[in-house]
Amino acid sequence: MARIYAVANQKGGVGKTTTAVNLAACLAEAGERALVVDLDPQANATSGLGELANGSSSYDLLDGAPLGELAKPTRFTNLFLVPAKAALAGAVVELARRDDGDRYLAESLSDGADGYGYVFLDCPPSLGPLTVNALAAADRVLVPVQAEYYALEGLAEILRSIELVKTRLNPRLGVAGVLLTMVDGRTKLAADVEHEVRRHLGNLVFATTVPRSVRLAEAPSHGLPAIRYDRRSAGADAYWKVAMELVERA
Repeated sequence: MARIYAVANQKGGVGKTTTAVNLAACLAEAGERALVVDLDPQANATSGLGELANGSSSYDLLDGAPLGELAKPTRFTNLFLVPAKAALAGAVVELARRDDGDRYLAESLSDGADGYGYVFLDCPPSLGPLTVNALAAADRVLVPVQAEYYALEGLAEILRSIELVKTRLNPRLGVAGVLLTMVDGRTKLAADVEHEVRRHLGNLVFATTVPRSVRLAEAPSHGLPAIRYDRRSAGADAYWKVAMELVERA
């Protein structure tokens, strides 16, 4: 049975796409069938896997097309993708107009998701209709948080939103964990933010943190996950550890 994770935070630039792509790649290399559903009109998860949305995309998934027709194999064994394209921005307007627009994705994923061990829903940097659809379809939410001061405010907001969706749309929804990203171990600020997040959320926070890494930042421009771009890099090593921790938490 598939484990469906929404990778979400309303704040941009915190590593949502990097997390979705790299966790899926790590689990795929470990032998799991992993699927990334790109729900961001910027299509960064799509390009980060070296793919293009030629024809069908996640827009069609939100329009009721079955998952089996849209998920395509990538160049990487066991790793599949439903790509995004700019037209997905139009779905935001359409979904907002529909009374039942919050559960389109859940209905589309209900037929076909069980063909995968792990499904990662890469959400846009907002709490709009696309992210709400992802939360309504997911079993758990994975929240990447950049190790900086303003991240604490954004974290409180996304946790409130998760509780709201759980109450109104998806009773099974829970938090898989909070992942600290772009951690610069040389700075006192990063250490202070990590201390505060762990103090408030305890075991919800992943033991592993993802460091600020040049190699991790370079990998998407080559259309590669970090473990394929530079397996020995600190970023690749961190995501391997996060992936294993995610399996243990599941």
